[in-house]
Amino acid sequence: MRHPEITQRVLEITPERSHPKVALLLWITLILGLGSGIGIFFGPDAWFQTLVKPTWNPPGWLFGPVWTTLYVLIAISVWLVRKTPDANNAERSLAMRLFWVQFALNLSWTPIFFGLHNPLLAFVIICILWITAISTTLAFNRISSAAGYLMVPYLIWLSFALVLNGTIWLIN
Repeated sequence: MRHPEITQRVLEITPERSHPKVALLLWITLILGLGSGIGIFFGPDAWFQTLVKPTWNPPGWLFGPVWTTLYVLIAISVWLVRKTPDANNAERSLAMRLFWVQFALNLSWTPIFFGLHNPLLAFVIICILWITAISTTLAFNRISSAAGYLMVPYLIWLSFALVLNGTIWLIN
């Protein structure tokens, strides 16, 4: 005999709900670890130093603290989306798929720009990333307004990075 209400409750148990602090720590570790790891392996090199940059290009030391903060905020957003108990499963699934697409694009930008030395392709990637990050933020917001708001600093930084990337491509 099947009991759909019991099956549904079992499916709704996630680590974010059963062990929220551990799940939050795991999300932060995963997102910060992947983001930082890519940055370490494909950071600015001699090629980057030769590029002409706009006068408003931030100093190199700023990127580490900014991305660390953004990755932590993103991890908290994901955690909130995953732990919200009354979220529609289809909406949560869509939000998480969008998140993974934008995060893959985020991770791909650094090796394309710094590893392949290809500002044009990186610009195309960041344009697509920007659209998917907005879509992710809107999807997160439908599930948890706090999760949506926590993504706003990321969108602001991505907007700046998009303009910076485009400018570097144009002037070089």
